[in-house]
Amino acid sequence: MNDTPAHDNPLSALALEVVETFSARGFTIATAESCTGGLIAGMITDIPGSSKVLDRGYVTYSNDAKIEMLSVPEEFFEDGGPGAVSEEVAEAMAKNALQKSSTDIAISVTGIAGPGGGTEDKPVGLVWFGCACDWAPTFAISRYFDDNGRDAIRAETVMTALMILIETLKEAPDKEPDQDSE
Repeated sequence: MNDTPAHDNPLSALALEVVETFSARGFTIATAESCTGGLIAGMITDIPGSSKVLDRGYVTYSNDAKIEMLSVPEEFFEDGGPGAVSEEVAEAMAKNALQKSSTDIAISVTGIAGPGGGTEDKPVGLVWFGCACDWAPTFAISRYFDDNGRDAIRAETVMTALMILIETLKEAPDKEPDQDSE
């Protein structure tokens, strides 16, 4: 049986690109996932050699998990706060995952994959992505994916997160050589 994943799948091909480019440059990743439930980390770890790249993944599906594991401020989830699916929560998830993991970059996702849970302000298909690294300011962007079902929304979310990682790495300066390796 062949150990190598099929790279004709667009998600697998993108995950392979993440592992190869991050590995070649010596950069590491942490994920902080809500609506994807670990799928981003799972796609990366499907690729042989991913242990050089993926340090850890936080699956923080509940608000309590976001507060306890990633120190997202509790008031974000209270009445009048931005709520779990928001720019503020995506940024806090990414920033705190980066800080807690000591990796080079952290990607976060929080959204509404459906089939229920959507509102007029936050419909099914709305996903916020956060990204934190040492070479650029932490940012969050939202995407709205057509409601073609939970699996489709989650797959689009994973694909977008992997693309954000690749694009953000392009802006990274080269790492300093290890002083210990002389």
